[in-house]
Amino acid sequence: MTATAARPAETLAAKQATTRHFLMCPPAYFTVEYVINPWMNPDEPVDAALAMAQWEELKDTYVRLGHTVDTIEPQPGLPDMVFAANSGTVIEGRVLGSKFRAPERAAEAEHFRRWFVTRGHRDLVMPTRINEAEGDFAWTGEVLLAGTGFRTDPAAHAEAQEALGVPVVSLNLVDERYYHLDTALFVLDKGPNAQIAYYPGAFSEGSRRVLARMFPDAVIADEADASCLGLNGVSDGHHVVLPFEATGLAGQLEERGYEVIGLDISELRKSGGGPKCCTMELHA
Repeated sequence: MTATAARPAETLAAKQATTRHFLMCPPAYFTVEYVINPWMNPDEPVDAALAMAQWEELKDTYVRLGHTVDTIEPQPGLPDMVFAANSGTVIEGRVLGSKFRAPERAAEAEHFRRWFVTRGHRDLVMPTRINEAEGDFAWTGEVLLAGTGFRTDPAAHAEAQEALGVPVVSLNLVDERYYHLDTALFVLDKGPNAQIAYYPGAFSEGSRRVLARMFPDAVIADEADASCLGLNGVSDGHHVVLPFEATGLAGQLEERGYEVIGLDISELRKSGGGPKCCTMELHA
């Protein structure tokens, strides 16, 4: 794997949005009734109506930007089904399902598998290893960055490479607050000169060296932006949807020519989720 060459400064302002296809699940049954990550506290009340309003604003933002948004029917007893990113990885028509580490979420995988089947996705594989999908997988357009350390099994990375037919680069997460890759890193621009944003403190020393080698021009977030789940963002190459509290990261992105859209995800964050957690991208 060769390092991505740093792009000339004058090209950084030329950002081009591309339309995306997303899958989301309304938070009809969202609550915090168990603890599977450090963000969750069942003793802290959840405002279900506010959570729904925040999710609707996220969905409406995508539609307003010209993206396609499909939805899957939420199921009672699965309060975290709203976090659709954890239930599938889709690249160029190939679908790799999920296998959750927490038994509380295990049933979600089958509901999403059925959704794909009923919509004609025939090239579909269900993993044998623990695999929390886009929670731990980030597609750059060339390489699948794959997280491990807290949720996804390292052996699932090899399964993903076989099922999806794309090269995989493993990254080790070391801070339990950033239990999924998508809480510590997201892709801003896809393609041969992909650009990412990430928080180095979430990664092992070796993984930090890998990221620095592959993405020397990356946007580096600080602790303040990471701690509000500012790295749980969604970009279409020009517009970047972030939690509104991530002001330092937003400023860096605007300096590079991105248009930042800050949203309130305070209720969804009570379960450790943000914009990306709610959004599975069906990568064309």
